[in-house]
Amino acid sequence: MKTDLTTEVKGTGQYAEVNGLKLYYETHGAGRPLILLHGGLASGEMFEPVLPLLAERHQVITPDLQGHGRTADIDRPIDVRLMAGDIAALIDHLKLDKPDLVGYSLGGGVALHTAAQYPAKVRRLVAASANIRPDAIYPEMRVQQGQVNAAAAEFMKDTPMYRLYQRVAPRPEDFPRLLDKIGESMSKDFDYSAEVRGLQMPTLIVAADADMAPPSHYVEVFKLLDGGLRDGGWMGEGRPKGGHALAILQHEGRRHRTQWHFQGRACGTRGERALDPGPRRQIPCPLDESALPESVSLQR
Repeated sequence: MKTDLTTEVKGTGQYAEVNGLKLYYETHGAGRPLILLHGGLASGEMFEPVLPLLAERHQVITPDLQGHGRTADIDRPIDVRLMAGDIAALIDHLKLDKPDLVGYSLGGGVALHTAAQYPAKVRRLVAASANIRPDAIYPEMRVQQGQVNAAAAEFMKDTPMYRLYQRVAPRPEDFPRLLDKIGESMSKDFDYSAEVRGLQMPTLIVAADADMAPPSHYVEVFKLLDGGLRDGGWMGEGRPKGGHALAILQHEGRRHRTQWHFQGRACGTRGERALDPGPRRQIPCPLDESALPESVSLQR
């Protein structure tokens, strides 16, 4: 019987000394290791609603990234490449055997770079709401990002992000400094196309219609993984890296379009058009679903 998602799962919180950082992390459950990386101004607590389900089959590790949650900031920029090094060091610290890696937003960028920089340490990757170029973000969102700085702390005192930081951060007074660093990070130009193109492990790109970037950007990311480039047939003939499919995942009444990239063949349920859910149709599925991450299933 599946665990009720409202069931509380007790975890153990500890600190790991990595790269001059006292990195806080919690572990839940037992089984194949799964690391969950939170978004900006959040913490590992954001995954609490799904931890009971994931912990049934996984050893789930939820770190708090640099300057977030219970991990105090240090004298270095907020940079996904540096934080990827922290996650790689945590994998070594915990002696994990190629965990699956899931990241959302900021955590998605960290997950992507961990997989790109340390491919031998990651078995499978899920990057949700993780754009790979700043110019892909909607212009109005870029304007809002430009307003993230220390002065914004005063206006954020009634927000969940501020209350979380004041409740759990080792130095609650660092919140304005964190905003400054995040604002500086978001103001920089970057292009992670090469990193995405080089990924060889099974990779899931997750996007939805209320993201900071349009669905077309994530289709571009998908193409960098060789998705949608040629009609190779269900068994993956003639495709150098893998195939593609659109899976429709139902969660709390919302429909999220997700894309799988495999080294071989792919299957699932997809809409008639890539950017329009449309009528759903069935695709024969020669791929054993045991090849999918245990936390992700294809609805048929």
